[in-house]
Amino acid sequence: MPESKRIIVVGAGWAGLSATYHLAQQGYQVTLLEAASQPGGLVAGWKTPGGRSVEGGIHGFWYPYRNIFRLVEHLNLDPFTPFTRSAQYSPQGLEVESPIFQDEIQLPAPLGTFFYPKFKRLPLIDRLSALPLLHAVLDFDNSEAAWQRYDKMTARELFKQYGVSARLYREAFEPMLLVGLFAPGEQCSAAAALGMLYYFILAHQPNFDVVWCRGTVGEMIFKPWVREIQKLGGQVLTNQRVTDLMLKENGQVQSVICENDRFEGDAVVFALSVIGIKRIIARSKTLNQYPEFRNLMNLNGIDVLATRLWFDQKVPIPLPSNACFGFDSTTGWTFFDLNALHDDYKEETGSVIEADFYHANQLLPMTDRQIVAKVYRDLLTCLPQLKEAKIIDKSVIRVRQGVTHFSPGSYQYLLHRKTTIPNLFLSGDWIITDHGSWSQEKAYVTGLEAANEVIDYFKTGEKAQIIPVEPDELHIQFLRSINKGIRQVQDAVLPDFWLD
Repeated sequence: MPESKRIIVVGAGWAGLSATYHLAQQGYQVTLLEAASQPGGLVAGWKTPGGRSVEGGIHGFWYPYRNIFRLVEHLNLDPFTPFTRSAQYSPQGLEVESPIFQDEIQLPAPLGTFFYPKFKRLPLIDRLSALPLLHAVLDFDNSEAAWQRYDKMTARELFKQYGVSARLYREAFEPMLLVGLFAPGEQCSAAAALGMLYYFILAHQPNFDVVWCRGTVGEMIFKPWVREIQKLGGQVLTNQRVTDLMLKENGQVQSVICENDRFEGDAVVFALSVIGIKRIIARSKTLNQYPEFRNLMNLNGIDVLATRLWFDQKVPIPLPSNACFGFDSTTGWTFFDLNALHDDYKEETGSVIEADFYHANQLLPMTDRQIVAKVYRDLLTCLPQLKEAKIIDKSVIRVRQGVTHFSPGSYQYLLHRKTTIPNLFLSGDWIITDHGSWSQEKAYVTGLEAANEVIDYFKTGEKAQIIPVEPDELHIQFLRSINKGIRQVQDAVLPDFWLD
């Protein structure tokens, strides 16, 4: 590049590292600013005073995360476990065991994910009550019109409208919402619920298969990734809390202002969580001038509680990853056998269990001692064999507003990667994108999309090649085309006074 353009990326999570890495590969002079003491955001991980590894919750990597899997191959990393089986528990005990779906005979979507899990108490008649819901799945195609159609309805209203049995909702769908969208059904957008359930579970039989990082994501992926960025000439600066932007007279960003520093840039990429960008907007006199950013303050996050317990002896844990429901009415949680998943704990003489709680508003005010007592009590319900084991160490991490809340009506406030400010671009798991992915994969992909916007803007460099989501199976494509034709006829014939 004859004159290297200076790019400032704000936020060193999946989206920020993604944009920084690709732009550095294309010869841009990239500076990545992170408010925390190390890159990674929530998944960075750190050490306890005793030297034990902890992180702000365990993050799975699902079968359709094809762009992230390609990244770790490109970096010559081997951070993941094999695909694992999972189980689901309630206060009554074990409810469901799921296989590794790619190992089973492939059935047309979504039949495999309905019939292969081994339900202990849920009758087949209840599972069959979900069949009418397939109409909504077909009707929701991730388009803007589909989001507008379903977003202001709650997920609970959606399932009720389509005749899902109360038991199936209570024992299957709401637990999926609690650990997938991190909130109960009455607080989740129906559009987000359809998008998340389709991507992770319903689109293709293996989509629910998951691998786990064999240690903290920060150590296993982000640290070597940052080293590659630095080799390319990119700067990664921590403890840099952005407070404002300075604009030129033509309305373009001139510089990013931190508490004690100012960074000049030809373009800026914000790669932040919803809460992160809201904190900047709250302080920024510049962004406060724009309605799109002021309206972003209507979005919110969800509280997360991450706990890790060390026991004095090993106890048998049937499966390494587990989801739980029914212990608290609005809170879902997961627990993991870290002896089976993490390299650091394979040789531990006692069990190490991670238990993460989502929508944990009512738990965060509790003391660490109260939280540990509750976690142990809940674990005993699922694993009675823990009764003979004693807790010898613990970690309690409270993450306020830690994950995006896709609440009913939130879509109207989400932003696209281009903004009113011509050289300011956005990325993150809350950005509107046509890709169709969710969670970490979505954050990573939107980082690449923001990098491509920078390349378009300066007409220099090669765009990142993004692997699209696997196409719908042929029968789904056929049914969607029929549904689309019917909807077009209805829109043309029926008067425009029906409320969506």
